[in-house]
Parts: sequence; structure tokens; C-alpha cells
Amino acid sequence: MSPRKATKAGSKTAGSSKNPYGYPFWEWVAREDPEYVRARQPLSELSIGEGKELSVKYREMVIIGILAFRGRKEGVLAHMRRAIDHGATKRELLEAIQSAGVPGGGPTFSTGAQALMQLDQEDGAGPRGCARGSALSPARSRSRVPGAR
Repeated sequence: MSPRKATKAGSKTAGSSKNPYGYPFWEWVAREDPEYVRARQPLSELSIGEGKELSVKYREMVIIGILAFRGRKEGVLAHMRRAIDHGATKRELLEAIQSAGVPGGGPTFSTGAQALMQLDQEDGAGPRGCARGSALSPARSRSRVPGAR
């Protein structure tokens, strides 16, 4: 690879801001081609930022459905975390993947459900995903912060 302005991992790179999803490849791309990242930044901000009518929470749900359809579980997880950071509940995420599963089919639902189950387990809810007492049960479904009770 050509020598470019290298920076420490996780820091800002010339012409870029840290991506909100934690994808490590974007840090690499920013080091290799900062002009590309600078050129792409305005479109990204328009696409994933706060909209005129759609908030980040709902924009993330659209992205989650598309990534689930494409079978990209790691992307679904990253975008679920950001949706939660912007006010989504896990119950809302479950309903979003249920909706995506209609046109997208079983594999879409499966990818989304597995990602949400993993997120639920990471929050200490246990191995049964939507089981009673989990983050998706009615008593906790309004939790807006991962792990909050």
C-alpha cells in the first residue's frame, strides 16, 4: 500500500470524523485515501444524520432492515446499537425486523432476530432472547439504555 498519513487507531484521520458504527475498515480507508472519505462524508451525514422528518432512530431501523436482508449480522448489531443510542427500544427493533421479514423472508428475520438476541444477551438478559424477564419483556421494553432496568 502507498504510504499515507497514518494515525493512531480510533483517532480522527485527515478529512474524516470517527464513524459512529465502529467499523475498523473505515479507519483504514481514511488512512489510505482521505480524499475519498472527505468526499463521501456529506452524503453519509445526509443519509444517517438527523433528517427533516425522520429521526436517526427511524433511519437506523431502515438500515437495519436492509442489512438483515443482506445477511450482515455485524452491521445489524452496529446499527441496532446506534438506534438504541438515539432512543429506540429493543421492542421497537424487534418490530422493525418483524416488518422487514415480510418482504425479506425468513433469512432476513433470522439475521435480525439473531442480532437482537445477541444484543439482549450482551445486556445480561440471559440466553432465551425474548424470554420472560428479558430486555424485550413488557416490563423492560421501554428501556432506552442498554442494560438499564
